[in-house]
Amino acid sequence: MATGESTFAPAAGAAPLPRMIRAQAALETRMLLRHGEQLLLTVVIPTLLLVLFGGVDLVDLPGDGAGDSSRVDYLAPGVLALAVLSTAFTGQAISTGFERRYGVLKRLGVSPLPRWGLMTAKTLSVLAIEALQVVLLTSVAFALGWSPRGGAPAVLAVLLLLVAGTAAFSGLGLLMAGTLRAEATLAAANLVFILLLVGGGVVVPLDKFPDPVRGVLELLPISALSEGLREVLRHGAGMPWGELVLLAVWAVLGLTAAARFFRWD
Repeated sequence: MATGESTFAPAAGAAPLPRMIRAQAALETRMLLRHGEQLLLTVVIPTLLLVLFGGVDLVDLPGDGAGDSSRVDYLAPGVLALAVLSTAFTGQAISTGFERRYGVLKRLGVSPLPRWGLMTAKTLSVLAIEALQVVLLTSVAFALGWSPRGGAPAVLAVLLLLVAGTAAFSGLGLLMAGTLRAEATLAAANLVFILLLVGGGVVVPLDKFPDPVRGVLELLPISALSEGLREVLRHGAGMPWGELVLLAVWAVLGLTAAARFFRWD
């Protein structure tokens, strides 16, 4: 029998990097979809807020004189911003914080998948969940009479706002998860979610707050995202450069701080 390399000789080694990232992203997405508490935060709460405040006169919103449809026109962009906050910040901070506590990140950090590849996979998972949220929330909003403006050019502006908002909230969520204990991350992330829900222009208009407080709230990433989406989808404005720049600044600051201070164990 001739010698030489066997047809069935093992070829040990890591899979190609893109395949590893795709596999990890798919795993992260499945884990999020199977987590009941995360689904409550990312899907149920934004949907209930849209239905409740879109059909019941609980908050005096701008444009109420035109009927319920005007309320939905105001609320839908804010609820889309809240969905990004719940997934990219709150949900990611809590899940990553507990993965760090139980040593999952430490083990993944020494796997063939590089650490930046793991963060990329987590980001892709967040974007996949957000895509599902957008489909669900826009379907509910249309059923309630939502009439977005801007046409096809608005799609690019909305996508840029959502991506910039995701980057900003992801950086802040990873910073929290990588520096605080898991229990502290759980409490702080939920508290921030509630505070930004109330004071981020999602449901309560920012002009309801006193001028000094409003000036501070307008600098928050949730305010920039909700107001930017509202300008495009409710008023049919062009590219909201001011809000995009503010979100980009938050993204750079958050991601840079997360890369600098994140602890894997």
